[in-house]
Amino acid sequence: MKTAVIGAGWSGCAAAVEATRLGQQVTVFEAARIPGGRARRVDGQWPDGTALPLDNGQHILIGAYSDTLRLMRDVGVDTETSLLRLPLTMQFPDGTGLKLPQLPTPLDTLVGIAGVRGWTWRDKLLLMHAAVRWQWAGFRCAPQQSVAQLCQRLSPAVMAGLIEPLCVSALNTPAERASAQMFLRVLRDALFSHSGGSNLLLPRADLSALLPDAALAWVAQRGGEVRLGHRVQALVFTASGWRVDDAVFDRVILACPPTQAARLAQACGLPCEAWLAQARALQFEAITTVYAFSPGTVLARPMLALRTCTPNGPVPAQFVFDRGQLGGPIGLLAFVVSASTGDSAALGSQVLAQGQRQLGLRTLNAVQTIVEKRATFACLPGLQRPSAQILPGLLACGDYIDGPYPATLEGAVRSGLQAARAAIH
Repeated sequence: MKTAVIGAGWSGCAAAVEATRLGQQVTVFEAARIPGGRARRVDGQWPDGTALPLDNGQHILIGAYSDTLRLMRDVGVDTETSLLRLPLTMQFPDGTGLKLPQLPTPLDTLVGIAGVRGWTWRDKLLLMHAAVRWQWAGFRCAPQQSVAQLCQRLSPAVMAGLIEPLCVSALNTPAERASAQMFLRVLRDALFSHSGGSNLLLPRADLSALLPDAALAWVAQRGGEVRLGHRVQALVFTASGWRVDDAVFDRVILACPPTQAARLAQACGLPCEAWLAQARALQFEAITTVYAFSPGTVLARPMLALRTCTPNGPVPAQFVFDRGQLGGPIGLLAFVVSASTGDSAALGSQVLAQGQRQLGLRTLNAVQTIVEKRATFACLPGLQRPSAQILPGLLACGDYIDGPYPATLEGAVRSGLQAARAAIH
């Protein structure tokens, strides 16, 4: 069986590997020269023009990403050296905030909540009571409920110090608009499923090296073909199969963004209006990553949360990562603005000022600002996401496809694996 995978992001790489493992002859088409999609390496540079490898966004993994970690190991990635494993920590530069100890689940969560600096016992007891209530309900709630509504009994300190940063980092959607059901699913798998599930896994390698490069090399070594820099122009169903530009395939997996998948699906010559309508109805959120340099700076932790509500008004970045502790140059920092809005230049200036104030830095110089305008779909309550099956022999995969997870690397990988397995039927 000849299978075309259009797109070499994380879902496309997962689909290509799984289809190859199932004995299919795979060809991967990718418009960019660097694989990885919205989690890839970027050829950046220092202000003086010197080359500086960066990522198009500062992604993290967690211990609950079982399929992603398994796929990485299967294609030869050493996850122990490529990822820095830390207990879940949502601490601020002043040391306040949540840090989970190394204990069995869910004891680590309960002890971590009890030990949070900066919260009163009332704050902690309200959160513990809510966690028990969510467990009793099977981590389910009304489909139309938002995270803000779900957590309305919690104190402002808990909302600002844990729920809001955790929500925007996991769902890339503000708590007042984010799906409570999806948030509960993330909490269940990360905090209450198994020991180590909540661990933060911070990349020590660039995002393309973390999986896509190895996955595509694995496919090529087993007879597959990888066409980087090839943007598919035409997808047509014919009597002999699916024609992708100049080649014919038995099956096609669209692993490209939903706008491109809809363009190709509409042009194939067969009706699929219901799928197209759901794909086109998706709304999107941006993520901005501001890279900055502070000579000789080493932060207290590789990842710190930042205050977004200050006496001087709201500020944009929710997290900062010390790239020097993750294999990069000492003093290189990555500030992350999830669900970002506004002009990138103004955003960059605001982030630099925020970083200087909250991290106590005298010098913080701009290096590069990267905006992913359609980084994720907006994870809204009651959202109807398109299915993997578009037409017989034509499937789609990606983090936007219907599934239990928001737009995460694990959701993308699971979607790719499932599309490859479905493609043989």
